[in-house]
Amino acid sequence: MTTLNATPLAPLLARLFEEAATATSPAIARYSGEERARLLQSKTEYLDFYGNLKDLWLAVSPETGTLLYTLARSSGARIVVEFGTSFGISTLYLAAALRDNGGGRLITTEFEPSKVTRAKANLTEGGLIDLVEIREGDALATLSKDLPDRIDLLLLDGAKALYPEVLSLVESRLRPGALVIADNADFSPGYLERVRSPAGGYMSTPFGDDVELSMRLG
Repeated sequence: MTTLNATPLAPLLARLFEEAATATSPAIARYSGEERARLLQSKTEYLDFYGNLKDLWLAVSPETGTLLYTLARSSGARIVVEFGTSFGISTLYLAAALRDNGGGRLITTEFEPSKVTRAKANLTEGGLIDLVEIREGDALATLSKDLPDRIDLLLLDGAKALYPEVLSLVESRLRPGALVIADNADFSPGYLERVRSPAGGYMSTPFGDDVELSMRLG
């Protein structure tokens, strides 16, 4: 038995995925497919774009959530940083891994206040809030200071255009062997070029349909 498949977390996750599957946002109709693709790679318009889509969950899949838990558990992670809390589904998976690793600290950041409120409620219901610090605001500010000296795992799942910038903020604190998981990384070609470069300091590979899994080299 793990925290992940026990009460209260297992039924909570099942309910949250049901909610995520039916969530809609009237604002999505404002954007053509071409415009959405452009905004996903914009480094200047991301706050307005994601703010307009605040009703969408933008959650990881159950499979990706299980992957996050598995990677955090198997690597013995104790210190985790997450970019993009949303409603907290990925946060729940990572915090569950910390609980089962014997404890730790998860720093996650989200700029949309309504999502911060809901994520805190979900983490409280899941019995994991004591492991999590949610920083409200733009990640370029919230992750620019007061980070732990040693980070075991980084999840990138916020504005895709900012993946390289967020990695730069955290990179000096990633321990050798630290894992970096980037969801929907295909929307951040500059990030992929960086972590896949032989001189980039990472061993990196696509994992599944929409995840890039990288390991920080020594």
